[in-house]
Amino acid sequence: MIIKAPSEESRRRHPSVVVLDNAQFAHPSERVFASLLSLYGHDWVYEPIEFPLAWNSVGQPTRGFRPDFFLPEHHLFIEMTVLDQRLVTKKNQKIRQFRELYPEVELVVVYQRDFNELIERHGLSVGSPHAA
Repeated sequence: MIIKAPSEESRRRHPSVVVLDNAQFAHPSERVFASLLSLYGHDWVYEPIEFPLAWNSVGQPTRGFRPDFFLPEHHLFIEMTVLDQRLVTKKNQKIRQFRELYPEVELVVVYQRDFNELIERHGLSVGSPHAA
């Protein structure tokens, strides 16, 4: 059961912030992307914030979205969507809902074809073709 989102004020007090010091990447593509960000001198944080997307009747988050990277100097979140095509639809639904609830938050989505072009340009490879 999805309940209407809490007020703007209460929504801003939440999301939970959990910064991971030693990033344990969910997929090799994220490690490669992080290396490229570092190579080009961008400070980044891996999965620092979970944004609630749905709440229960007492206002506790029941569903969330945690973008893969945050670039603090650009106030920009990046989501890697290099999933098997059959899984992209579900993730795209989360991304649309995130954008509706948090229009002020800048999010860039990197799709599989974009990522493949990026690693080809740099002469890199990634383990499994299916990702987070």
